[in-house]
This record gives sequence, C-alpha cells and structure tokens, in this order.
Amino acid sequence: MVETLGKIAIEFWGVLSEMAPYLLFGFFMAGVLSVLISGSLVERHLGGSGFFPVVKAAAFGVPLPLCSCGVIPVAASLRRGGASKGATTSFLMATPQDGVDSIMVTFSLLGPVFAIFRPVAALISGVIGGGLVSMLDRDDQVDTTNPKRSDDASCADNGRGKLYRALRYGFVALPGDIGKALLVGLVIAALISAIIPQDYFGNLLPPGWGQMIVMMLAGIPVYVCATASVPIAWALIAAGVSPGAALVFLMTGPATNAATLVTVWKVMGRRTAIIYLTTVGLSALAAGAVLDWVYRGMEIPAVGSSMWMLPHWAKLASAVGLLAILAVAIFRPMFTKRSTDASESPGMVRMMKVKGMTCSHCADTVRRALLGCPKVLSAEVDLRSGAVRVGGDNVDAEALGEAVRQVGYEIQDTGDTS
Repeated sequence: MVETLGKIAIEFWGVLSEMAPYLLFGFFMAGVLSVLISGSLVERHLGGSGFFPVVKAAAFGVPLPLCSCGVIPVAASLRRGGASKGATTSFLMATPQDGVDSIMVTFSLLGPVFAIFRPVAALISGVIGGGLVSMLDRDDQVDTTNPKRSDDASCADNGRGKLYRALRYGFVALPGDIGKALLVGLVIAALISAIIPQDYFGNLLPPGWGQMIVMMLAGIPVYVCATASVPIAWALIAAGVSPGAALVFLMTGPATNAATLVTVWKVMGRRTAIIYLTTVGLSALAAGAVLDWVYRGMEIPAVGSSMWMLPHWAKLASAVGLLAILAVAIFRPMFTKRSTDASESPGMVRMMKVKGMTCSHCADTVRRALLGCPKVLSAEVDLRSGAVRVGGDNVDAEALGEAVRQVGYEIQDTGDTS
C-alpha cells in the first residue's frame, strides 16, 4: 500500500513538473487574450448571416480559455447580440475543446504533432457544425431588444491597467476556474499510470474504431475541462489507448455535457441541438482516425515530448509556483470576507440569489447583464454563494430577473432592499 501511494505521488509530481512551465505560460497568454479579445469585439465580428461569420466564430473560439460552463453564457450573449445560429453554434462547439492554456499543456505532455492537430480539429468541427446549422436551421429571429451590455473594457485603458487585468485573469481568475478540475485530472492520471499496466487498454481492446467509440461514449455525457483532461489523455495513451482515441475523448468531453446540450436546446432549438451533438461525435471520430493515420505514417511515439529539454530547476520552480497559484486560487475565496455594508453601493440596494454560476465567466456575465439594466449603478456578484447586490435608484426587479434569465441563469429575488 505504501509503495503504491509512493508511486502515485511520483507519477503526480512527474506529470505536474512536465506541464507546469508550459501551463504558466499558457495562463499568461490567456490573460493577454482576455484583454485583447473582448466580448464586444467578438459580437461585432459574428453578426450577420452567411458562412464567413461561422468561420470567424470558430477562429475566435479556439484560443479563448473558456470551458464548457463558461462558454454557455457567452454564446447566449452572442445570440442575443445578433449572431446567427450557425455562428453561435460554431463558437459554442470550437471554444471549449481548446484554449491557449490547454494547447500549451498538450504540447508539453503529448508533443507538437498532437498540439497542432488538436486546435485544427476543433476549428474544423466548429466550422462544420455551424455550417450545417446555417443550412438546415434557418430560423434566425433574434430578440435584440435587451439593454446593451456594458463593454468589457474598464476605464483604466492604459498599458498598466491592461497588464494588471491580464495578470489578474491569467493567474487568479483562470486558475480559480480550472484549479480543482486540474488537480483531479492530475490525480486520475497518476492513478492510471501507477496502477494500470502499460498497454493494458491496448490488449483489452486493440486500437481502432472500437477504442474511439468507447472514448466518445465516455466523453459525451460528462463534463471534462479541456486543460485538466490532457493529463488523463496522456495516462490513457501510456496505458494502451491510441492517440486518435485520446483525441476523441479530448474533443467530446469538453464540448458536450448535459448543461451545454440543454442550453443549446433552449436557446437555439431542438434541431440545432441534434446537429450540434451529431457533429461533435462524428467530427471527433473522423479526427481520431486521421490522427492515428498521421502517427502511423510518421512513426512517432504515441506520447510525445517537448522539442527542447527544459532544465530540471526550471521544471521544479514552475511546479512549485503552479501549486502555489492553484492553492491561492482555490482557498482564497474561503478566507475572503465580502462586505455587506449597504452604504458602499449607490442608492437603494437589492439582494438576490442567482443559481447556475460555476466560474468567473458566469459571475462576470451576470454582473454585466445587471449593469445593462435601466437605473442600475452597481452590481456585485459572489460566485461561491450566488449572492448578488444591485445598487441603484428605483431599480425594476422584473427587469433584473429577465436580464439574468436571458443569459442562462435562474434568479431568486429575496425582495430585500435597503
């Protein structure tokens, strides 16, 4: 037992140290993208009909570090902002499969071929799905009468303000969103590596369509974070799963889960939801088959390695730094006391509870939706408790509830005002 636990710990640290330098760089790039690519910018480019917005939607979505729970309110906002069903579907399909942080982790653990192929597959699947929706589901009547949401850019639009926002998002907000899932993924990868013999899955079910179908069926119903799933895929490949089957898992897991499918069904209709699920599944199988063919043709190892070897001290320092960032991001909210002094908000304060928020993107979406309502002067959202404080003069409670519902969340107005 002690020997097994020691082996699990060694495997955990080995995977962590390999991916840490690249993930930290991915966090930084994610923060930069969060500043450079605002929600209003995406909305401006995805409006209108035709095929080009579908392509742009997938291209915008691939590098963005949005998980499947975080992309739902963004996609709903795009739809209300005038994006077609095809463009919204393309964005919703391509975005959660990848992100600059998951691309860097894929590069560190699975090698450059996999790291290049994965975002290309996400882009193509998004374009195919959005194109099919544009052709087969043309009901594009969009209600754009909602109050315009506030722009993502803050008043501090100078270089220093942008750098602060980038670093805060990359090393505080994003780790807070994916930290727990990432640690769980690392533990699962360590367990698979330590307990399951090498090539076990390959001997149980030979590489091919059978493996890929099993990975698809395993990935579709569950929520898997795009970044946190990479260590699991690495361990599965080491245990005998083909790279193509692992890719199927990496495509279907982040892009499909119950919450995403229900939201697509409600926001864009049954036909779009069916096209969405079918496209993700078939695209993943096709991409997996092509990737296996590439690996066989190039005769490269299934589990790749970096193009250059980083010094041991760099890996060690990065692993320690990453653990510190994740610890702060996970435990910081537990020790952060939010003020309940009503005098801090202007005018009358209304207290509400919002259900369904799971990450910082959700909280920010709710906050911006509330700030877009008439007479609202301030909005504070506590992600952990779901509590929301709205300040303003003679705020319409029904307008607040409608604004929150239209971005995909449930509201419970306590009726408390002060």
